[in-house]
Amino acid sequence: MTIEIVPGDPRDPGAVALLKQSHALMEELFPSEDNFYLDIDQLCAPEISFFMAREGDKVLGTAALYEAGGYGEVKSMFVSTEARSRGVGEALLAELEDTARAKGLSAMKLETGNALHAAHRLYQRAGFTNCGPFGRYMNAASSIFMEKAL
Repeated sequence: MTIEIVPGDPRDPGAVALLKQSHALMEELFPSEDNFYLDIDQLCAPEISFFMAREGDKVLGTAALYEAGGYGEVKSMFVSTEARSRGVGEALLAELEDTARAKGLSAMKLETGNALHAAHRLYQRAGFTNCGPFGRYMNAASSIFMEKAL
């Protein structure tokens, strides 16, 4: 079956299940003050573009682009355990970049946890480089900040 990246609703049951897994992992790995994920209701805001990776009826991954005034912030990137190493993360990130370009945004930025090494490699392969805190973020011991000019 083919993996499709489609606009989605964060309240879709498959998306909810993955988002809850992602939130639980973040809470397990990082102190609460260093968790910056958006809850499901926040992902329904008009300035958020939300996408799902689907294979048939199964949701394999989620990703969101938050329009933050001139740049887009990558949020809620998560791929199910069984779908990892299949290019799902790359496909979701490419969709976010295409969306950011179509919206005329000049850059993409993100905050990720320092223990998420596979995510770091994904972002680096996509052309992201380390940067300092941006927006409302403060320097956090477990945060890594990255950006990519578009």
